[in-house]
Amino acid sequence: MNILQIDEKLDKLLKLFLTRKKVLTFEEACEYTSFSSSYMYKLTSGKKIPHSCPNGKIIFFDKEKLDSWLLQNERKSTHELDSKALTYTHKNKR
Repeated sequence: MNILQIDEKLDKLLKLFLTRKKVLTFEEACEYTSFSSSYMYKLTSGKKIPHSCPNGKIIFFDKEKLDSWLLQNERKSTHELDSKALTYTHKNKR
């Protein structure tokens, strides 16, 4: 096994590990979201992303809240919109 394959396997293990944790550190949250640390600092300083600072310095993220935040503003597919429109028109026939 070469170095590149070992590195890829370590990345996969890290991602698997992060999916099992409830609370993520700042660095883990950056890895989990694939955001750069500067962008993550911008989000936290602007209070645009849910996070905690229990001691006033170290930043932590609740993984469930982070997942919810990442999935906000969902865009529906054309098929979902068509289905919803069809259901609405059937319900509201006069």
